[in-house]
Amino acid sequence: MNTNSQYVPNHLVWAILSTLFCCLPLGIVSIVFAAQVNGKLAVGDMAGAQEASDKAKKWAMWSAIAGVSLVVLYIIFIFAMGGMAAMSQ
Repeated sequence: MNTNSQYVPNHLVWAILSTLFCCLPLGIVSIVFAAQVNGKLAVGDMAGAQEASDKAKKWAMWSAIAGVSLVVLYIIFIFAMGGMAAMSQ
């Protein structure tokens, strides 16, 4: 067992939550990278584990940003259509 290993976060919880609540395709990519972290740590590939962790975090963040952006655009669209309906009456 490797006793001098460093902790590398896998960001799996954030990846799963961003997949469920934000943007499915980007979240799935994040889950894939998050799942690779522990396997790479187990074989001693510290650089690969850190890279997979960084990519998992990046894709989860982009998934959250995409989800929030879509919600904001949807709200703007609803208000714009409501305003158009009010102007046509």
